[in-house]
Amino acid sequence: MNLVIDIGNTRTKFSVFNRGEVLISVPVDELKAEHIIVLKNEHPDLNKVILSATKDYSPKLKKALQQNFDQFLEVESDTPLPIENCYKTKHTLGKDRIAAAVGAFDLYPETNILIIDAGTAITYDILNDKHQYLGGNISPGIDMRFKALNLFTGKLPLVSPQEYNKLFGTSTETAILAGVQNGVVFEIDRTIDTFKEFYNNLKVIITGGNTEFFDKKLKNSFFVHFNLIAMGLNRILEYNGEKL
Repeated sequence: MNLVIDIGNTRTKFSVFNRGEVLISVPVDELKAEHIIVLKNEHPDLNKVILSATKDYSPKLKKALQQNFDQFLEVESDTPLPIENCYKTKHTLGKDRIAAAVGAFDLYPETNILIIDAGTAITYDILNDKHQYLGGNISPGIDMRFKALNLFTGKLPLVSPQEYNKLFGTSTETAILAGVQNGVVFEIDRTIDTFKEFYNNLKVIITGGNTEFFDKKLKNSFFVHFNLIAMGLNRILEYNGEKL
């Protein structure tokens, strides 16, 4: 059994995998060393752990992981991967982006895949049928767009995402809703259309905290995998275990 820990900018999520299947996946504000002891008691067969962190975390947590697991792997820019990373500045590539690409590869090998992570930022990443991660795009997320309109203007109010299915607004608030939310939908649909022109039989995967927002809004078909990053991290852990 494997423990997968993803420490992001705004939250931490840990997942327990058994033979490639997710048993539990839990978001927490902070994962502490004491939590590791509880997890080990609840799941005595946990013996391997992988950690991906986009920010600093407690040295006590790292020590607990090193002491309580047979294999501890922290994802770095030079961590061996089951796919070829063609990104030119690997040290600047978000660990969540490459993990999502590995997760997509594990789900759909021998396939061209566009991975869309709709979170704080919206990232688009392309993986070709030769198992090569080629790169992608980064765009502001939905909440970031609302906050930017409020922050960088003198009079526009801060609006929160909500259901609004009209083409345009009839008040300042609804104009912002229509502008931001329709704009994101148009952007994603057009991005998918453009990538389809260059990559045959393209599969599209959407993951991330705002995934549900796009349900029935996009004209393009897509697959939803909420645990894509955790799946990719688990595959990276298994791959490195095979190399030992």
